[in-house]
Amino acid sequence: MNRADLNKKTTDIASMFDEVAPRYDLMNGIASLGQHIYWRKQTVAAVDARPGQRVLDIAAGTGTSSEPFADAGVDVVAADLSEGMLAVGRKRRPDMTFVQADVTDLPFEDEEFDAVTMSYGLRNVADFPRALREMYRVTKPGGRIVVLEFSTPTFAPFAAIYKNCVLPAIPPVAKVLSSNPESYVYLGESILDWPGQAELAQHFADAGWADVKYRNLTGGIVAIHRGFKPSK
Repeated sequence: MNRADLNKKTTDIASMFDEVAPRYDLMNGIASLGQHIYWRKQTVAAVDARPGQRVLDIAAGTGTSSEPFADAGVDVVAADLSEGMLAVGRKRRPDMTFVQADVTDLPFEDEEFDAVTMSYGLRNVADFPRALREMYRVTKPGGRIVVLEFSTPTFAPFAAIYKNCVLPAIPPVAKVLSSNPESYVYLGESILDWPGQAELAQHFADAGWADVKYRNLTGGIVAIHRGFKPSK
């Protein structure tokens, strides 16, 4: 079984997600206690894409996060590093566009998309500031970025319970349900290693994004960061 470490080598990350692809969506639901449905709805609302607009959904995995856009008539491209994830998505939604892509070197033209979005993927990128710059490059002036990512709970007692009880409980569950339970050890470690909300917002600003704001969901277990590319 493969698990990536916090050095986040691109090949290790891709291989790890290839292995967990068949039951990845199931594990997401269990690990989040069903909250992932609410989190994704809030993310889709923050993107606020309209029919006729073009959206790049990065780290789309099996395309679950892309489906609401496609169903609403939005031209969405589901991109992911893991070909295993994309293969599952293509079988499930043959009507959608899936593209294998490294977010630090996107295979798209400058200013191609009205919005870019990413769910649970940014912390898996070794050079995530470069990823933020690449997403900026492919976004049209006046376009927006929306990133849903695990974050730092804002209520200290709950943060302690989350760190010491909730996250450690995920690998044992994965041992029963996942083809690669070791990968969920990495996922827990990567959540704890990730910058807090304000620090991450500063990285967005450093990459050129303007009017960067974040919104905590479920007490800060996850946060939505949104910014805009200045109009010319």
